[in-house]
Amino acid sequence: MGNDMNAAGPSRTGPRQPEPDLPEPGAREPDGDRPGARRTEFRWPDAREPDPLDETWQSVDQVFSDGPESGAAVAVPGPSATPPVGPAPPFSYGQAPQSPVPPYGPVPAPPSPRPGSAEQPVRHAPVQPSPPRVHVPPEPGPVCTPPPASEGPAGRTGAVPVLGAPFHSGPKPPLYAPEPLELPPVRQDPAAALTPDMVVDGAGYGALTVRAASVRGDSHRYQGEPRQDSLAVVRLGAPGPDGLLLLAVADGVGSAARSHVGSQEACRLAAMELEGVSAELSETVRAGDRPGFAALVDTAVGRIATLLAHRAREHGDDPAAYATTLRALLVPLDPRVRTRGFLAVGDGGTALLRDGEWNLSLTDPEHDGDGMIETRTAALPHGHRARALLLPPALPGDVLVLCTDGLSTPLAGDAGMRDFLGAGWGRGAAPAPADFLWQLQYRVKSYDDDRTAVVLWEAVP
Repeated sequence: MGNDMNAAGPSRTGPRQPEPDLPEPGAREPDGDRPGARRTEFRWPDAREPDPLDETWQSVDQVFSDGPESGAAVAVPGPSATPPVGPAPPFSYGQAPQSPVPPYGPVPAPPSPRPGSAEQPVRHAPVQPSPPRVHVPPEPGPVCTPPPASEGPAGRTGAVPVLGAPFHSGPKPPLYAPEPLELPPVRQDPAAALTPDMVVDGAGYGALTVRAASVRGDSHRYQGEPRQDSLAVVRLGAPGPDGLLLLAVADGVGSAARSHVGSQEACRLAAMELEGVSAELSETVRAGDRPGFAALVDTAVGRIATLLAHRAREHGDDPAAYATTLRALLVPLDPRVRTRGFLAVGDGGTALLRDGEWNLSLTDPEHDGDGMIETRTAALPHGHRARALLLPPALPGDVLVLCTDGLSTPLAGDAGMRDFLGAGWGRGAAPAPADFLWQLQYRVKSYDDDRTAVVLWEAVP
């Protein structure tokens, strides 16, 4: 850049270039034939003549350099031909501001003193200080009175209670931070980027209270991968006691590239397909017809698998990339019907908390509840056969837990988690949604998968 500038322009250290020819003093450029053109005589200043501004600036410099004595008059230059500057007119948007200062004209030289007389300074009266400005407060508005302090510790101290980091099993917490970290980039996978790190949901129908939450696992947070679990809390059927609650969880297979989309689609398709046969499902559950219930579920799950594979092919994906499990409960809204329907494709967990005791093999009697991580499982869309059961009648105070293996595995393998969740969920009343989300994040070392649970509380009359 420096070499180019030296080549294109004159050098500061080179020989001086000859000056261009200038017009003779008094000459002027023609203004052309423009009508009304103003012609101004131009005259070059003579260096031998004194500049009339020199004396003015010298007098000003003398004032500021010496400073006036206390009570002494201040000498100011003589009157100027330039009129005083008035206050600026108010500015209006949409119009160009007008300058209050007229164009500068030639400044005349100060008058020379008469012979034999000394120049007398002009004396001005002392400047009176401006009166102080009086601040007028605005009209008082409504006064916001803080609510009265409660009798609890937070009300007395003014501190806001916080839950803090989730509790953990053992003397030390896991190494991963218990909070959202890296996010999937949009340009790589928009569906992954738009999948929330965590979700919380719930519902309440008479004696039934539902809490649901899904949290991205520590390993997925650390690696910037999406949450592969999904959930659904949906009401099926026509209004009235014949309606059903659909509580569903889906766990995308970790090795499948698009399993986070597959789990979301599985929950959506389950709601749509089971809605189409909701009246028949409600009738079979009410009557305790297990074969009829299983036949309806098997047909619906077959259609879910077919539609999920079709969705993958529509987007140019291998259907195996959408591999996901699906586990659901169908709960009648009629309080007189205590039977609950269950269906599942693949692994997961269904647990019952009754009178402070856990039953972890309610729907999976082949599992011995040792907390071992299972890496092989049936999954949609290739697995299109569901296990369908009608659970034993629920009792008041029961807590039914439907979850992915991110919760079922540590729940079976860690006594500290069973005690913690048993104390939080077995008190007879469902926790607030935020409390439920915090409780679900109870941490156990070596279990860093996504964690999803939908829990149903049966109220005590």
